[in-house]
Amino acid sequence: MSSVPHYIAPAHFDDAHAALAQVQAIYASSVAHLRAALQAFVAGEAPPGHVRACYPFVRVHTNTNARAASTLSYGFVAGPGTYETTLTRPDLFADYYLQQFKLLLRNHHVSIEVGTSSQPIPAHFSLAENDHLEGTLDAQRRVLMRDQFDLPDLAAMDDGIANGTYEPAPGAALPLSLFTAPRVDYSLHRLRHYTGCAPEHFQNFVLFTNYQFYIDEFVRLGHAAMQDADSEYSAFVEPGNVVTRRVGSAVQAADALGVVPPRLPQMPAYHLVRADGAGITMVNIGVGPANAKTITDHVAVLRPHAWIMLGHCAGLRTTQQLGDYVLAHGYVREDHVLDEELPLWVPIPALAEVQVALQAAVAEVTQLQGAELKHIMRTGTVASTDNRNWELLPFNNSISTPERRFSQSRAIALDMESATIAANGFRFRVPYGTLLCVSDKPLHGEIKLPGMANTFYRERVDQHLRIGMRAVELLRAAGIDQLHSRKLRSFSEVAFQ
Repeated sequence: MSSVPHYIAPAHFDDAHAALAQVQAIYASSVAHLRAALQAFVAGEAPPGHVRACYPFVRVHTNTNARAASTLSYGFVAGPGTYETTLTRPDLFADYYLQQFKLLLRNHHVSIEVGTSSQPIPAHFSLAENDHLEGTLDAQRRVLMRDQFDLPDLAAMDDGIANGTYEPAPGAALPLSLFTAPRVDYSLHRLRHYTGCAPEHFQNFVLFTNYQFYIDEFVRLGHAAMQDADSEYSAFVEPGNVVTRRVGSAVQAADALGVVPPRLPQMPAYHLVRADGAGITMVNIGVGPANAKTITDHVAVLRPHAWIMLGHCAGLRTTQQLGDYVLAHGYVREDHVLDEELPLWVPIPALAEVQVALQAAVAEVTQLQGAELKHIMRTGTVASTDNRNWELLPFNNSISTPERRFSQSRAIALDMESATIAANGFRFRVPYGTLLCVSDKPLHGEIKLPGMANTFYRERVDQHLRIGMRAVELLRAAGIDQLHSRKLRSFSEVAFQ
């Protein structure tokens, strides 16, 4: 015998707001059922059989290739057929879902069907932000929970759709979104774990860095913005969901739940919040391609408008100086963490909109133009490696060495994260860019010594960060419709952005 919530039958909608309301009703009913059963279970009660509640789904059917003309790279299905996806957290994704529904209705002139799917919501994913019910259970009760509730099923949350390898079963609907609801929920929980922040605080423009110095400066700028009554940013959020409101703004009830963590999480995130969600999130991903892949795997489900890597690199050319900037227009991928998901023969193109914004931001912040700008910033290929000590490999009598490969690829800079972040942006259809700063030149005997490094960091971090933030402002002002490039879309693409 199963315990399930009241069934809400599928219905067709020609109005996006009504469709979203139905999604919200189904999700709320399902989650309320699971939370009530979990609370009873934690209190020691025996559930009346297996407890199950399912995600809402959205489905669209079209029997023609015709659609409304659109310059957008998303918002339409590839051709005749039935397309669907499961949905989660309509509170968090309300604006996003509403936009996708409106585009489908406008582009195809067919109704949207919303109903209750057959995909169970794992009990863990039904908990509210500050619920920790399972932590109060003893070992025996936790084992019993596996029999009473649905737990996360990895088979329902792989990245086959995003990777272009998904093959629907005969007669099954085609995918409408890159991510199923369980995959989204999984990443939302991982984001809390890795960054120390609730996903609600993440903004649509994300800066990644591999040095805490950048975070320290971002925190300083964030708090300064909160002292400016005219700032476009309404709040600054730090790990532990610690919220600082702009001066003159009313404190919200949820602010009291923020607590400074006893230690920083693995990849702490900080958020300059705008009311429209188009603020700036900055994450210190630490060092290495594994971290870069991990965080972008999860941030991707939030469907940001762009992410940009700001970090340090090794300059590979004699003409470069410490403190010079590198604007990546291509990548050599020796990071290896995405080889299975995105084969090495797949090119990772530069995106014109992001490149133009970054170059314009460098010129604006440094107040340099023309030849003077080229003197401090070089555009070229960035190589990313998973071997931090690649320069210690023996170079003699080897058919292929890192130095030779970097030279043959025309690389001008080397780091450990940029190619991974760009490649995952390409894989997940998230616009990406890279602006690095040369901090050493190992091929030319210029390594970072303590005194040199400290001076370099003091002189360059503030300017580099302000360039990244200005680039975001330029991208935002240009409009997101111009940002989501068709370069990132495949032959048979999902409709959702």
